[in-house]
Amino acid sequence: MRTIKNLYAALLAVCLLLVSAPLLAGDNPNLLVMGEDADKDTVPRNSRVFKRVLDQLNEEMHNAGFNMYDETAVTLGDFAQGRNRRTDAEIIDVARSVRRPPIDVAVIFQIYASAKPLDHTTKVKVRISGRMLNVKTGQRLGNFEVDTPQEWNAEPECNRECILEVVGNYSKTIAADLGAVLSEKLAWMVEGSGDETAGGGDSQLPMAYNLIFDGFTSEDMLSIEEYLVIFSGYKAHRPVYSSARRSEIWYESTIKSAKLNRNLQRMLTELDLKGMVQFAGNTYNVKKIARRNENKKPAADDGW
Repeated sequence: MRTIKNLYAALLAVCLLLVSAPLLAGDNPNLLVMGEDADKDTVPRNSRVFKRVLDQLNEEMHNAGFNMYDETAVTLGDFAQGRNRRTDAEIIDVARSVRRPPIDVAVIFQIYASAKPLDHTTKVKVRISGRMLNVKTGQRLGNFEVDTPQEWNAEPECNRECILEVVGNYSKTIAADLGAVLSEKLAWMVEGSGDETAGGGDSQLPMAYNLIFDGFTSEDMLSIEEYLVIFSGYKAHRPVYSSARRSEIWYESTIKSAKLNRNLQRMLTELDLKGMVQFAGNTYNVKKIARRNENKKPAADDGW
């Protein structure tokens, strides 16, 4: 009977290894490209130039293999649509508030364009700056700026329609360059040097989690910390709050959210602790389920 059980356990382990790779490979970062136009000198969000740049950035990063989502599609019904001159704070709040799907990285760009009319031509110059932000932690993941190497020419007496078309063409061109650079920067952080396999349980994307433990004693926390440091992808952790029954830990790791959730559940089982794990965004709340008369009592016949 024991031999059959051991054989069954071995087969189950092999099956888990076979299916784990594609499941974890699907946990790639979700990206949302957003434009910041609070500066009055930037091209506004309702401009056709803005839309061409937005589409080109999405296309470049989509071709690089990232999961790209349309802002209007994922915020429809919960947020006001078509707002112009949005501040940085509003953009980041929108990205953090989207739950389905959860957004990992916001790609935020600004467009600056100018046209200088001369008697014989119109000089056009375009500059696009972009940066990537880890939505959950606020960490900056890189930035880049692309502009026209020199002023481009448009026809003399170029009216508004003419300028919009010329600026749009040039903006689309340099937006492709910006998207390619940002894609390369992010790909390096996600995939590393390429030695790691896509099926691993970790990602090179910098990540930090806020772990909250409610109802656990100091002795419980000592045991819990011994497990936290052996989880895969562990980088560092820092206690940010501690009391008799509550502890908060800032946990830096490359472990993916699904695996961290499983590890926390398994840790409670290994420690013979009853608890409930909840998480939203990068915050995990682990609540202990107390059991009456759980503490050991001295035996009456122990010579007391």
